[in-house]
Amino acid sequence: MTAKLLDRSAQAIAAAVKSGAVSAREVAQAALKRIEARNGALGAFTDVTATRALAKAEAIDAARARGMNLGPLAGAPFAVKNLFDIEGLATRAGAKINRDRGPATTDATAVARLEAAGAVLVGALNMGEFAYDFTGENAHDGPSRNPHDLERMTGGSSGGSGAAVAGGLVPIALGSDTNGSIRVPSSLCGLFGLKPTYGRLTRTGVFPFVASLDHVGPLARSVADLALAYDSMLGRDDRDPAQADMPATPVSPSLKDGVAGLRIARLGGYFARSAEASALGAVDTVARALKADRVVELAGAEAARSAAYLISMVEGGALHLERLRTHGSDFDPDVRDRLIAGAMLPGAWVTRAQKFRRRFRAETLALFRDVDILLAPATPGRAPKIGQRTFVLDGHEMLVRPNLGLFTQPLSFIGLPVVAAPLWTDGEELPIGVQIIAAPWREDLMLRVARALEQAGVVRAPVATFS
Repeated sequence: MTAKLLDRSAQAIAAAVKSGAVSAREVAQAALKRIEARNGALGAFTDVTATRALAKAEAIDAARARGMNLGPLAGAPFAVKNLFDIEGLATRAGAKINRDRGPATTDATAVARLEAAGAVLVGALNMGEFAYDFTGENAHDGPSRNPHDLERMTGGSSGGSGAAVAGGLVPIALGSDTNGSIRVPSSLCGLFGLKPTYGRLTRTGVFPFVASLDHVGPLARSVADLALAYDSMLGRDDRDPAQADMPATPVSPSLKDGVAGLRIARLGGYFARSAEASALGAVDTVARALKADRVVELAGAEAARSAAYLISMVEGGALHLERLRTHGSDFDPDVRDRLIAGAMLPGAWVTRAQKFRRRFRAETLALFRDVDILLAPATPGRAPKIGQRTFVLDGHEMLVRPNLGLFTQPLSFIGLPVVAAPLWTDGEELPIGVQIIAAPWREDLMLRVARALEQAGVVRAPVATFS
């Protein structure tokens, strides 16, 4: 029973623990056993925190025995991308260089808040080096593998997070998203992923990549779990100067409100080109289910993607400049070369990119005067094979590594909240994701849409089948 429970939602696990049908320790033991059995194939975990997990589970069981109220995620296992600080572990951020760092002395705030809600941390997850990756391939720890086809990419840079959740190792994982690193793995691995509004969730204790673009958020196999993880991480943290001073308003209570009255449109133009038929067809399917026949254009999206790339290269290059000087040979060459290029770009280019960013944000926000939700592809196609360098889009051969984020970058560039929702097409063995986009601070609206689609059976996130 306990092993089968791992294939269910975090909410179902918590309900079973609260009722006494299963102990939190039994759930933790089952999760650790499954990680041991499956991680060799998946490459999801870089560190397993077994002692900590069992101690936390036993504390939950003891609290239940005393009649204490348990948190909403009581006993549910979770794991985090290895750029989140975990007390006692070196924070790798996917890098060889960081293995020599001393262990973190405290947990990242997001980790602490999920544990305060009753969740049980079972480990740290593989990722692209320094989060500069869309593939899920790590030059030092090996690739994360897509649980639905082990020869395929998970997407990145939160590749271990995608593999762990889709592979049934945990129901919830945390990732980070600078240019698409939650939404790309969610699309390729068939998961729900949430990139909140920039500044909504604290990043304290999270290794940075591009401070002006970095977000953190959850990946899950159900919308309710996604919302509950998000709710558990809400709240002001004065140690993060970029966090907005916004009310901590939970979204879970509004999931049942549905889509009635919402003005929904799909993005055309840039978001309807350079994609496989499966990606555009997925948006068609969602639009039909929502009776959304309006198409709007996000003028300047292509330039926004270019500006996002430039800012990422420059900020990333500046952050890692000393490491590049002293430990250049320890970098993944693909990452190193892009960071070096960024460190050499003229400052005037950055100034122009930031000016454009302000204008593009203002023009985009104007769209939300007439619509509440926008729809777009999450990735230009399904998961490529591990090691694949190029794919063909619109008759043009394009590099895989940068172009998996073709449709995610223009949105994170201006900090919009987005949910990635997975579709499975008849006859296809791999999923594809759709982005559900809202105005800043309206995470509630896009999660309502995702929940309605899930209840209608349009989107779903099954655990991969393992022999």
